[in-house]
Amino acid sequence: MSERMVSAGGLTEDFVLDTVRPRFLDDYIGQSAVKENLKIFIQAARDRSESLDHVLLYGPPGLGKTSLAMIIANELGVNIRITSGPAIERQGDLAALLTNLQSGDVLFIDEIHRLSRSVEEILYSAMEDFLLDIMIGKGPTARSVRIDLPAFTLIGATTRAGLLSSPLRDRFGVLLHLDYYPIDELAEIVDRTSRILRLPMESAAALEIAGRARGTPRIANRILKRVRDIAHVQGASVVTEDVARSALIQLKVDSLGLDEVDTRLLLAMMEQFGGGPVGLDTLAAAIGEDSGTVEDVYEPYLLQRGLIQRTPRGRTVTATAYRHFGLTPPVQAWLV
Repeated sequence: MSERMVSAGGLTEDFVLDTVRPRFLDDYIGQSAVKENLKIFIQAARDRSESLDHVLLYGPPGLGKTSLAMIIANELGVNIRITSGPAIERQGDLAALLTNLQSGDVLFIDEIHRLSRSVEEILYSAMEDFLLDIMIGKGPTARSVRIDLPAFTLIGATTRAGLLSSPLRDRFGVLLHLDYYPIDELAEIVDRTSRILRLPMESAAALEIAGRARGTPRIANRILKRVRDIAHVQGASVVTEDVARSALIQLKVDSLGLDEVDTRLLLAMMEQFGGGPVGLDTLAAAIGEDSGTVEDVYEPYLLQRGLIQRTPRGRTVTATAYRHFGLTPPVQAWLV
């Protein structure tokens, strides 16, 4: 599951694509409202020689939250320390990170919603007053020590903003939501990446890849990397639309960005359960997957594209899904 071509989560091979990350806001494609706001906030902080307010970036995975954090640090001309919520296990881990920051530096915490409660609590005073209260020792001899911190900017990234506690969320001065990309902006990203990789590509080929990338730059760049491999082995000097389409067929990513797992799930619902409704556990057993994986990994995109619906009685397939596979929907499928 984690190694799916169209998975929005990071894969082990994705570090190779770090070289294509934009370094400044002018190089960052898409998310125009987010960029315009950031330009204003960053310019104001630089003009006043102050640290930028704490920033929360939230939205689906693969849309560029880590890239934006790095860009903010570059635009401010400061250093950035990168970590993740699960990596900060104890209060001492967070204290070590904070006390090593210089004035104006950026601390980026990915998956910030996964911070433990004890770590989150000492983060409150650090964010609000730039003070760190830590306990030294145990039992009757324990004492509290207060440490002054330099003014810094915390950038938190999360795919599940609803899991953040209200006290933590309220301490962010800048909240920015990243949304899925339209195909034309994804095509720009594919074109930019192909130029960086020195891969000649027609604009129609970039559009073909963008149309199957689920609105996610990470997926678009990953598909491009695989298309480049296939084109190289086939001896294609330029990636044309036909070359791209042939490679995508070989990769088993269809025109809607559905892969083998998505297809198997939808066909099971249509062929075995008459389009539904079917319960989550029953559906998961039918395709040999864990119900949590079906709900958290496979379903969100299918729901977004209007291919399935969740109802009180279970999951149902829509008429759109039937038409995509060239099948005639039963009467009830026309009603959803």
